[in-house]
Amino acid sequence: MLEARDALLAWYDRHARVLPWRSAPGERPDPYRVWLSEIMLQQTTVQAVKGFFETFVARWPDVAALAAASEQEVLSQWAGLGYYSRARNLHRAAREVAARGGEFPRTPEDLAELPGIGPYTAAAIAAIAFDHPVVPLDGNIERVAARCFAVHAPLPGSKPLLRDKAQAFAGADRPGCVAQALMDLGATICTPKSPACALCPLEEGCAGFKAGIAASLPAKTAKQARPTRRGVAFVAIRADGALLVRTRPAKGLLGGMSEVPGSEWSEAFDASKARAHAPLSANWVKTAGVVRHVFTHFALELVVYRASVPRGTPDLPGMRWVAPGDMHREAFPTVFRKVLAQVPEKLLDFSGKSLRKSK
Repeated sequence: MLEARDALLAWYDRHARVLPWRSAPGERPDPYRVWLSEIMLQQTTVQAVKGFFETFVARWPDVAALAAASEQEVLSQWAGLGYYSRARNLHRAAREVAARGGEFPRTPEDLAELPGIGPYTAAAIAAIAFDHPVVPLDGNIERVAARCFAVHAPLPGSKPLLRDKAQAFAGADRPGCVAQALMDLGATICTPKSPACALCPLEEGCAGFKAGIAASLPAKTAKQARPTRRGVAFVAIRADGALLVRTRPAKGLLGGMSEVPGSEWSEAFDASKARAHAPLSANWVKTAGVVRHVFTHFALELVVYRASVPRGTPDLPGMRWVAPGDMHREAFPTVFRKVLAQVPEKLLDFSGKSLRKSK
């Protein structure tokens, strides 16, 4: 395996991806940027994260700056990236690290004590930021390990075995580069479909390639059908341009995020009774089309109603009117950006930050 490791590092030195969170050759990685990127990359693609990362570090360049921000500010900046519990845990972890003088833990075991850091993320940060001799197991490295060692057992049950197999690449020589090399190899050469085996530095020792089965690995257990939940959302615009908004409960899906009022989301939702969920009496008009959004465990369909109400309409229990100039401070997740996009642009003035331009 030593020869394979050397070949992998030589390949990486020539073909490493240039990513905004990676340190330049010869420079020590910044643990803050490594940690932030790994949290953002959880269940999100590199391409989607790049812009978010650059904007985020421009606003909060170090862990002390992030710790000093409010949770609502962090959630608002995170809006559009999804999986919002990551943002809340990120903020909590930043405050814990700042309380320690800004020093991140250096081992996987200690890193895993921070909020939002599981076994993979702890191993990735320890390897990349602190040269800890461990190989993290993300989706790319899973695929490389499954093919190199011809692991036939399907995912997700084979994860522990693949984690053990991947440690064959571990060692004291440039462990951070080894981890990133395996990630890059899986992303660019050992791809899910049509892997470019002829270009792979591990081809000579790859059991999957030798057996002619590399492209079929890793095997996966068939996914269960994703159920569809339905509901209704109400976009109320006051005559002064203010939007009726509420904050979702801190715990649970989209916890702490902003939303317009509406019904619960249910597979048994009765669209014929949608207006019964309206937050106030108004001339509600149904907008064209249905808002569709996919979460991890279910798909969602929302019917949207809109209404204009008088300027003096007061706040409602648990809700508030948000002026157009303050709209950018609200942490609307992508699903509610889609809802607001159903409303004619002239009704909403977002002061230069259009909610239609979510990522």
